[in-house]
Amino acid sequence: MVRHGATVLSAEDRFAGATDVELAEEGREQTRRLAARLRKEQIAAVYASPLGRTIKTASILSEPHGIVVQRRDGLREISHGHWEQLTRREVEEKFPVEAAEWEKDPYTFAPSGGESGLAVTARALPVLIELVRAHPGDTILVVSHKATIRLLLSSLLGFDSRRYRDNLDLKPASLSIVDFKDPSYARLTLFNDTSHYDQIPNAPTAQLSKIWNSATERRS
Repeated sequence: MVRHGATVLSAEDRFAGATDVELAEEGREQTRRLAARLRKEQIAAVYASPLGRTIKTASILSEPHGIVVQRRDGLREISHGHWEQLTRREVEEKFPVEAAEWEKDPYTFAPSGGESGLAVTARALPVLIELVRAHPGDTILVVSHKATIRLLLSSLLGFDSRRYRDNLDLKPASLSIVDFKDPSYARLTLFNDTSHYDQIPNAPTAQLSKIWNSATERRS
């Protein structure tokens, strides 16, 4: 499972899940390095969310293998409704009640016009299970988004999905590997690995989680 490479908004404390943002040059380079890392792997298929940043990431990764990227709508990123493209501060100022509810439980609460984590899991998990069933014994690439991958992993591994934002972090163009014995049994064997462009994945920073905002400030 691969998160798309960095976009022009990746470093900003901004909600842009459903916004179709293109890869930045940094994200393309991150992805090219991951493609070189995976060049000798026997990859049977590549699936991706239909958003531009994931399609481009998947296209770069699939090119060495001569594979056509297959789109799956269920793998798209969580939609934040009328919060899209706003910063956290702007959301808290304009929609304080919604922001407080989301902070308490982002898994079951959704801003107006948006999706809850539960809704994302309900559309993304069946897609992933379908792909596992279609490729027994194969290695496949699934290119998706930060929230979607974290929600999938929380569901597969039995984590508390209400805390997916605070307990799991994914860097752009990071590689995570899930080994399936069958569609009912999965184990995580690699998580958030960016050794193809970084020595060690950084500790979580400010991006959209108040817990890690505070922790970052204490470390400074």
